[in-house]
Amino acid sequence: MEHITLLIGIVIVTALVFDFTNGFHDTANAMATTISTGALRPKTAVAMSAVLNLVGAFLSVEVAKTISGGIIDEGAGIRPEVIFAGLVGAIVWNLLTWLAGLPSSSSHALFGGLIGATLVSVGTHGVHGEAVVMKVLIPAVAAPFVAGLAAMAATRLTYRLTRNRAEADTAKGYRAGQIASAALVSLAHGTNDAQKTMGVITLALITGGAVAPHADPPLWVIASAGLAIALGTYLGGWRIIRTMGKGITDIQPPQGFAAQTGAAATILASSHLGFALSTTQVCSGAVMGSGLGRKGGVVRWSTAGRMVAAWGLTLPAAGVVAAGAAFLAGQGDWGVAAVAVLALAVCGAIWFASRRKPIDHTNVNEGPAAEPAGVVTTALRTVSPPPAGRPAPADGAPETAGVPAPATAPDAGVPAQPAGPDATSTPAPRRKAATVTR
Repeated sequence: MEHITLLIGIVIVTALVFDFTNGFHDTANAMATTISTGALRPKTAVAMSAVLNLVGAFLSVEVAKTISGGIIDEGAGIRPEVIFAGLVGAIVWNLLTWLAGLPSSSSHALFGGLIGATLVSVGTHGVHGEAVVMKVLIPAVAAPFVAGLAAMAATRLTYRLTRNRAEADTAKGYRAGQIASAALVSLAHGTNDAQKTMGVITLALITGGAVAPHADPPLWVIASAGLAIALGTYLGGWRIIRTMGKGITDIQPPQGFAAQTGAAATILASSHLGFALSTTQVCSGAVMGSGLGRKGGVVRWSTAGRMVAAWGLTLPAAGVVAAGAAFLAGQGDWGVAAVAVLALAVCGAIWFASRRKPIDHTNVNEGPAAEPAGVVTTALRTVSPPPAGRPAPADGAPETAGVPAPATAPDAGVPAQPAGPDATSTPAPRRKAATVTR
């Protein structure tokens, strides 16, 4: 600790700020489906997720090693101001996508920021291209599909196993299953995402000579990163929770349980292998898969399309911002100060913009308006049975023609009569009279 300079201290603080934004940006990954189905109250859900994120930060350091010595060449002349610029790019992109309510990847924002700042300051030899492809890009493409297929299969299996059971009989079990699977996702998130900040801080300490190359993160780094992501998680990224829970598909408890279980298995497996996986992409893919897995369930593809577009833009956008910050920071102390002031101004502007239409735990479950049915939605509806209840009317026939209104209709003035001869005798004279008239 005695070798930490002022600049390295600034980098450490900035890294913890990024970790904080990562926490509230990714709260939706673990708790969006649990909150949207009512399995847990919103504040209870984020509190539980925060505690488990903190616990998960202490379980592994494999992903931290990937960040500190895998993607960026720590011996290529990387200076602390380069890491500072990369973090600024990641923070700005995190806040922009949070404002838009888009569940983009905090991990890829960090990778893009570090890569962009390194390319400007050091050159291409400062980036391990093979590690970027193998441990970032390939998992980024594969993970949503793997999690989505797993969630779709799990959803179909879940509905098949309980097809003869009343919904009320299975509700309690699914609620417990959702809570357990959400806890597992939170633990996996802490195991994977908190380590990224540990890796960045360790990389800064290595470049400043405070720790030896290829060293594991010190205990104080692990603890501070875990606390930062836990605090951010507790505050809750309500905008993204609304998108994940209500904007992609209408989640029912069996779907939420299947999506979270599939996502947790994927994240924990990637953490064991040292893949710096995007938990956002995994969980979003699982939610879409659960929407496709339920008969009659439809994914809102316009929201999914905006989300995928944000995924594709994350690496280059964060990289461009970080590259500009690295160029300015490379001019000396005044450049570093200028980057800090500009970053604070941008973050403040984003926060003030978010206050125009605040979203918190009181209105997080107010879903978006239904979108018009598109080609994919229409195609899925043609192969899915109609929802349980009154059958769809024949083509060209009014839905209520010749059929008494159900007792639950808003305009039902009297209780429905029990089925029997009296109940079915009334429409008969009408049909006979109509025939005589013709």
